[in-house]
Amino acid sequence: QVQLVESGGGLVQAGGSLRLSCTASGSIGSINIMGWYRQAPGKQRELVATISSGGSTNSAASVKGRFTISRDNAKNTVHLQMNSLKPEDTAVYYCTADSYRAVLPPLRSWGQGTQVTVSS
Repeated sequence: QVQLVESGGGLVQAGGSLRLSCTASGSIGSINIMGWYRQAPGKQRELVATISSGGSTNSAASVKGRFTISRDNAKNTVHLQMNSLKPEDTAVYYCTADSYRAVLPPLRSWGQGTQVTVSS
């Protein structure tokens, strides 16, 4: 089992920056893809960005050019650098870790979420 602890959320003005961090513990040897999702009030949870253990990244069109995901495999940590923040980026941000399983589909673990609020 994988446990995820996020940090770095908060309140920022539009145009500002925040950096989210997430550290994994537990059965970390099986983790392949780590990522960030977000959920705004009244909306469905959506993908923000993912990164594989090899460093391949994927991100939502709405954050391309503004958000950067990175990973430190030695520290079992994933970061999300968020620049040029907009009010529509306001949401609870969740860290995820997908653990490889030989026969079954990957097992996704979720963090508890961290609030990001962008004021106009």
